[in-house]
Amino acid sequence: MHFEPYPFEKLTTLLEGIIPNPAYSPIALTIGEPQFETPAFIQKSICKHSEELRRYPKTAGEAYLNDSMRVFVKSRFGVELKANELISSFGTREVLFNFPQYYLFDKKEPVMAYTNPFYQIYEGAAIASRSKVIHLNLTEENGFKPVVNEEELAGCDLVILNFPNNPTASVLSLEELGEWVKLALKHDFLLINDECYSEIYTAEKIPSLLEASIYVGNTSFKNVLVINSISKRSSAPGLRSGFIAGDAEVLKGYAQYRTYVGCASPLPLQAAAAMAWSDDEHVQVARDVYAQNFKAAQEILGIETSDATFYVWLKVGNAFEFTQRLYRDYNVKVLPGEFLARVDKAGENPGLGYIRIALVEETHKTIEALNRLKEALS
Repeated sequence: MHFEPYPFEKLTTLLEGIIPNPAYSPIALTIGEPQFETPAFIQKSICKHSEELRRYPKTAGEAYLNDSMRVFVKSRFGVELKANELISSFGTREVLFNFPQYYLFDKKEPVMAYTNPFYQIYEGAAIASRSKVIHLNLTEENGFKPVVNEEELAGCDLVILNFPNNPTASVLSLEELGEWVKLALKHDFLLINDECYSEIYTAEKIPSLLEASIYVGNTSFKNVLVINSISKRSSAPGLRSGFIAGDAEVLKGYAQYRTYVGCASPLPLQAAAAMAWSDDEHVQVARDVYAQNFKAAQEILGIETSDATFYVWLKVGNAFEFTQRLYRDYNVKVLPGEFLARVDKAGENPGLGYIRIALVEETHKTIEALNRLKEALS
């Protein structure tokens, strides 16, 4: 079993031996990790419940945590989930890796499709489940939205979308998501939307695939699942709190499978996560900072503000050369888009010539980084 090195490992290799300009303080815009202080009420909750570390946590999660997640889905998306339509998880990375292995285990020749560029865990799951892969390329020509090839989709077992998208920052409308639900029902494949960036929007709220499922009349969420996380929403990736929700029939077996995985969340983290899922005020504080960062990017780089996420997908020509020069001359790290995508069957890499910029710092530091970027671009 061979896994590709993660993009950050490749970046380390690319920059190896380069001495950055000491006239500038280092700034890293590479990883999608919020650099703000985790809200105080979350930290206090962990301390308050620390004595519960003496107890084994349930794989299924405490009722109060699962309830808080369903309340979040109801208040945010207007979707009322039954208890058997949501499973809490230890973040979402573990689900994205082990769920495809569970679901595809009994498929003789499994086929997965996912957006390209992508979060590399999708590829890891495909490798681990011995799946054939179909890349749904996101390009400037298609507006960074997946183009439907029904002939290919008809042979799929599992399709993973990621909207709002990492790294392109594109979004799908309710109607566009609804068309994907129809395709999942028509061709009988399981459709997952990775919605970890749903709460990082700059203006209008971003729809969920669950909403789209109801919108097209699929009220039982047949063949439909969503995954979401508190990491970006609450600037708390260390809480490792996420969920998978939708088709109860699919989740029933997966819940049993999870009892063997061993990814139960510690009780102090569950208590803090439940509070975080139940509060939106602290999320708005973070959204305001990201909005300011996007405004700065628009003013400094002359780019359009994204509707969601905290990423800028910027075309720079030779991304490897630019990344090395930016680090050498301006002490700023970014991520070449080629590391986030793969060459498709036509021999094309949709990340070619792009860099991903993560606007995850406080605004004053972001402005400093963007000004250095502008100088490097010129």
